[in-house]
Amino acid sequence: MSIRRISALVRKNVKMFTRQPAVLFMLLLFPLIVTATFGLAFGSMGEGGTTDFDIGLLNLDTATTDVQWAESFEDNLTELKGITVHYFDTNETGHSQLIQGNLDAFVVIPQGFGDSCNSYWEAPFNGSSWTNTTVELYVDSGSMIASSAVPPLIQQVMLKTLFGIEATTLDLPVNIGNPSMVEVSAFSQWDFMAPGIFVFASIFMIMIVAQSLTEERDGGLLKRMGTTPLKSHEFMLSEVISYMIIAVIQVALVFVTSYLIGYRPATDAGGLAFAFVILLAFSLVNVGFGLIAATVSKSAEIATGMSFIFIMPQMFLGTFMPLGEAAEIIAQFVPSNYVTESLTTLFLRGAPVATFSIWMNFGVVSLIGIAVLLVGIILFRKYGTR
Repeated sequence: MSIRRISALVRKNVKMFTRQPAVLFMLLLFPLIVTATFGLAFGSMGEGGTTDFDIGLLNLDTATTDVQWAESFEDNLTELKGITVHYFDTNETGHSQLIQGNLDAFVVIPQGFGDSCNSYWEAPFNGSSWTNTTVELYVDSGSMIASSAVPPLIQQVMLKTLFGIEATTLDLPVNIGNPSMVEVSAFSQWDFMAPGIFVFASIFMIMIVAQSLTEERDGGLLKRMGTTPLKSHEFMLSEVISYMIIAVIQVALVFVTSYLIGYRPATDAGGLAFAFVILLAFSLVNVGFGLIAATVSKSAEIATGMSFIFIMPQMFLGTFMPLGEAAEIIAQFVPSNYVTESLTTLFLRGAPVATFSIWMNFGVVSLIGIAVLLVGIILFRKYGTR
């Protein structure tokens, strides 16, 4: 393997990118414009809705004679349409699942909950005699929908537990903890969209890879290279390195643009570095898909259409688009979904870099990237240069 030949090809590719306005626009300016446009358009919006939530429940009021109140609260919660209740034995396990995005909310029934309910019915008009407690409520800060919809649902459950019907009253002996403790109220719609936008900006590399390689093949460049000492693996490696350089610049531009329009992810320098790395791993996936699209395309125009076979599923099932139940299942087979989930966990939930789900997603994306890239290289070397 000749490092000199590979570096020469990399320089050639980079110069080619800078001399072709269309390629330069799609790889660099398009992600920048998309980020700025969505950031400015949705930076002050925060609307949405859904009826399906996973709620964790920890009952600490199990050692009193009034356990029927906590049991009634649990029953009323499970009866709500669209609610799936997950039971936990400790605070730590519930918060761990919440921070990894496996729960939309986590509810803790405090010790003395039954005493509070009894004290209300013993003197419903004498608030000074009540035994006051607080049901702690923690909402997923990575879900704009949950942060707005779950607190009213828990309040509804509390009222039904005390009165047997959905009633309203200003004074109760049991309070619902303010979900602002998880800092969801300050998030705009752009904050929820940003992780998906970062992924969205990288996906169109598929089309550029497919078009560029197809044009080089149609122009006879690949055949001319075949008459030189250049090895096929050196050519493919130079292509991968070239596009990874573009990916580094692309990711940096998206982050800088987001920061300039006011985006502040809830993570530290380590989290930003990890986000950078997982987006580069995702770029390998896109280069591999681009190689596959170039292999089966007879011209640059056809390559453009073929690339959208790989672009569209990733764009609609793995970025910032809202998904239904069936789409969420299909999204498990889409690489971009894992990147978006990791960025959401880092940027919105404020999870530490050591969080298991983040590294698991990184492992999945890396394995898919290596596998797709190898398949693309093999196919292109065998069929794409003809």
